[in-house]
Amino acid sequence: MNNLTPPIVTGQCLQVLSLLRQHGALLSLNLTADLAIPEAAARIHDLRAKGFNVITTIQNEVIFRGCLRKRVAKYSLGTPEWPSPYYFQNAEFTA
Repeated sequence: MNNLTPPIVTGQCLQVLSLLRQHGALLSLNLTADLAIPEAAARIHDLRAKGFNVITTIQNEVIFRGCLRKRVAKYSLGTPEWPSPYYFQNAEFTA
């Protein structure tokens, strides 16, 4: 519980984390359609469960591939990236 080292991340979670670090923010549509991560929301959930500070902002309208899309998730990393605020407090409740 007092370990201040971020957890090891592998697979698609590592891909998503790397992409967020590289691009700053990404739409869920880009993750699934352009970057071949079919379960993007699940990978975001997994990263949050590991304590990463992933922020979701809902965009009311987005033009994607020429079509209007409504209520699209935009993901970014908060500061600090790890641990997210209250991560250790929340972990105490689940332990």
